[in-house]
Amino acid sequence: MRKLIVLLTLTGIAACSGEAPVSSDTTASQSQQPPVETASYNVLFGGTDVGDMTISQSGTLIDIRYGFSNNGRGASSEETLLLSEAGLPISWKITGKTTFGNQVNETYEVKDGQASWTSAAGSGEADASNKPIYIAQNPSPYALYTYAKTVLDAGGEPYPALPAGQVTVTPKESLTLQGKDGKLAVTLYAVGGINLNPSYILLDEQQQYVGTVSPRFALLKAGFEDEDSRLRELTATLNTQRYEDIASNVTHEYEQPVRINNVRIFDPKSLSLTDPVSVVMTGDTITAIEDVRSAPSDDEVFIEGEGGTLVAGLYDMHGHVGDNQAIMNVMAGVTGIRDMGNEDDVLSDLIDKIDRGVLIGPTITKSGFIEGVSEFSAATGELADSKEKALELVRNYAEKGYWQIKIYNSMNGDWVEDMAAEAHRLGMRVAGHVPAFYRADQMIEAGYDELTHINQIMLGWVLGPEEDTRTLFRITGMKRFVDLDLNSDKVQHTLKLMADNNIAHDPTAVIHEYAMTGRNGITNFAVRDYIDHMPISVQRSAKSAMLNVADEAEDEAYLAAYQKILDTLALMHERGILLVPGTDMGGAFYLHRELELFEKIGMTAAEALRRGSYDMAQYLGHTERGSIEVGKQADFFLVPGDPTEDLKAIKTIAMVATQGRIYFPTEVYPSFGIQPFTEVPEVHIPD
Repeated sequence: MRKLIVLLTLTGIAACSGEAPVSSDTTASQSQQPPVETASYNVLFGGTDVGDMTISQSGTLIDIRYGFSNNGRGASSEETLLLSEAGLPISWKITGKTTFGNQVNETYEVKDGQASWTSAAGSGEADASNKPIYIAQNPSPYALYTYAKTVLDAGGEPYPALPAGQVTVTPKESLTLQGKDGKLAVTLYAVGGINLNPSYILLDEQQQYVGTVSPRFALLKAGFEDEDSRLRELTATLNTQRYEDIASNVTHEYEQPVRINNVRIFDPKSLSLTDPVSVVMTGDTITAIEDVRSAPSDDEVFIEGEGGTLVAGLYDMHGHVGDNQAIMNVMAGVTGIRDMGNEDDVLSDLIDKIDRGVLIGPTITKSGFIEGVSEFSAATGELADSKEKALELVRNYAEKGYWQIKIYNSMNGDWVEDMAAEAHRLGMRVAGHVPAFYRADQMIEAGYDELTHINQIMLGWVLGPEEDTRTLFRITGMKRFVDLDLNSDKVQHTLKLMADNNIAHDPTAVIHEYAMTGRNGITNFAVRDYIDHMPISVQRSAKSAMLNVADEAEDEAYLAAYQKILDTLALMHERGILLVPGTDMGGAFYLHRELELFEKIGMTAAEALRRGSYDMAQYLGHTERGSIEVGKQADFFLVPGDPTEDLKAIKTIAMVATQGRIYFPTEVYPSFGIQPFTEVPEVHIPD
């Protein structure tokens, strides 16, 4: 197998670098190190081999080399970890780069009973007398084993962590793996308390590390790669069970009609709020809008709205939906998602469970992902190595009821015209990236209905014909936007083509903001309004840059380029080009920020709210949704404030109604370590 990383022996590292960590807490002899033991692991993404990890251990000194590359980008790291005799990290050095290129230079040390650390999020120190475990910000997957082993060695109870919180380790499943050299008995553990959701690791009977697994990703000890699919399916099942348990505890379905009393309705047609009213829903349908009632009645559920605002459910038009994104979006009032690329069986199963009420999730509109074959191909969706195969995939997606196809970076642009014609013949729309070495104008002329990501359009105005956008260059190349003249013929020609041909655009402005304005040690603009409600690990991530910003000049270039993006979107809006709000970041609170950015390009708060709800329902053909009217679906959320005056009010959601079910986010958020934003409304249920 192709090796991404060359393993250096521990002796060589110490001799060449002079950086072997030293701590006063260690009792290990530096003069007589035990022999080096080495283990190799392979990284698989969606079943595709994309990288590897090598662990070398000599006594309490561990050397880790990790790296992967997928979809033209990837992370890599080198770690040196020194353990105490009790197995706790007392010195940890991590260098490398994140998936999008931000440099990693993280350190942790325990000295004289005091712990100190430095990471992209900043520096800190704390008393270490209770022997806490440090949760690294950008480690390899091996870090999970370090945390789990510490907890298990201490008896398995919740264990104190730094910078804050506790780590939990729970055995979930015992199974036997079939490797190339024989069978191996293992236990799958859930490691919790670090992120919004647990992570899963495999340990053998001696509690040695075998791998890390999630529904899309696996890092497995060499020789056990054939178990990838089974293990990923197992973690998907465990995640589903977790979300099913949450759903069963927080879903409210009432036999009686439900009256939401004393609320104002956002009217997307007048862009204003109504006078206070009460809204009655029976099942999943709005059956009455009446005057405010002074008291509950005996024949209906009565929810007190306290003068708040009801808004029709929002849409994230650029999602890649899994169980976790599904529930978090609904709690954020995002009751519709257009999925822009997923595995068909996974997505179909998710939709079925949402429809049956087994899982909490939005209404999902499916886009069929079609990628070309190259060394940079994304490990998502379907690959086409010929025009005939591409056309076959178009037909397959049509048979499965997909709303559109989405074309990706490695596709041969010469095939797009025939693909688009076939998709249109079968009643589907066509959207996507601009394939490498082509320009947006060519894709419009070939039959695109919608262009995805603002950088995909703008790069065509600044790159040369041989420059490759299948790599991270499609991100770093945006620095050239600084010198772009928006009045130039090439820019104006593209905008005219879009306007004349009714080409919609999914700019995903929020991911561009997050990437181009994020700086190490500073909370990202995109999350500042709510980040203090999130678990500590999420807060730390918000202080870590996505991209590597080398110096002041590059800092200024990215900031100026981002402003040029906003200026371009403002021009598009001015020309009447339909901008659809999508995030490519999981939606939920990021969708709220996307709508706030629409304000920055010329929309009022009310117009942005309409764009995220009514306009998208119309665009997708969901005429039964998008506004709160008698006879339409009861698909809306309640906020205490007035989002037409301050769009940030949509973050404080007290209640969500969708698909005939009612949810109170305050009942859900604690399961994810999130501090709720509001109180649960007063609910009267008749005897």
